[in-house]
Amino acid sequence: MRGSEFAELKAFAAVVERASFARAAEHLGLSPSALSQTIRLLEARLDTRLLNRTTRSVAPTAAGDQLYGRIAPLFREMAEAVAEASAVAGQTSGTLRINTLGMAARQIIAPRLSRFHRTYPDVVLDILVDDGLSDIVTGRFDAGIRVGGRLEKDMIAVRLTQDVKMVVVASPDYLSRRGTPHSPSDLHEHACVNWRLQLDGRAYRWEFEKKGKRLEIAAEGPLVTNNSDVGVDAALQGLGLAYAFDRTRVDEYLAQGRLVQVMADWSVTRPGLFLYYSNRRHLQPALSAFIDCLLDRDVSASGSGDAPR
Repeated sequence: MRGSEFAELKAFAAVVERASFARAAEHLGLSPSALSQTIRLLEARLDTRLLNRTTRSVAPTAAGDQLYGRIAPLFREMAEAVAEASAVAGQTSGTLRINTLGMAARQIIAPRLSRFHRTYPDVVLDILVDDGLSDIVTGRFDAGIRVGGRLEKDMIAVRLTQDVKMVVVASPDYLSRRGTPHSPSDLHEHACVNWRLQLDGRAYRWEFEKKGKRLEIAAEGPLVTNNSDVGVDAALQGLGLAYAFDRTRVDEYLAQGRLVQVMADWSVTRPGLFLYYSNRRHLQPALSAFIDCLLDRDVSASGSGDAPR
């Protein structure tokens, strides 16, 4: 394969993966016009259209999807081989694509960005905050961070946090106006801030447990959201009761007295956060280093051992 043909295929893969000529051009260090010309040359050489373009989007045609499916694993293998060779030489580099829940981005990743970058300045972190439980294989991510009970199948998982006890909270003002619920059945008389699951659009059913008895309640109220910050803020402003997923903010407000926990004896424990990646791929040195950083290990020594499972 000639160098120009390899460059055309690499450009095509970049456009498919980023679903954008502008983002792909930025990644490749090209101008959008130069990238468009490269794709036109590839389509002319193959005598077939590979991409459908509109003013707002770009997506592969059937032929383009088939071509990408064949070349993408080869590009990944080459990138991993280069990264492994660099690691042997004492250099960890490359781009690491992470799909993560918002609360994991705030609680775990953000506080450690500076330390990771200082140790591995040649690693580019491409982090997508996504509470929609996207498929990391289909989305071509190197790893994802999810709640343990929602991990995708056939994945290697690394625990990042301990299990967490779910809590129902409300502002003192709300409780003074509406009273305090004492059991899940009381929620039908209260305003509840609901959580929408992006995966299928359903509202989350609040889970409770007491003395071996488990209940799920379809709560109703003035607000439905897929963002935990919005839900907590709504509870702070007295809109209703909230079922707390992100304990970092909630614990702070409980300590300040701005929120009050109710029905503590009905609290259920849910799995903590896990980082996971496909068991069909080699563990990249950059991902191994990232895992060590998230676990507060000595990142300068990472990349030489296996990640915990």
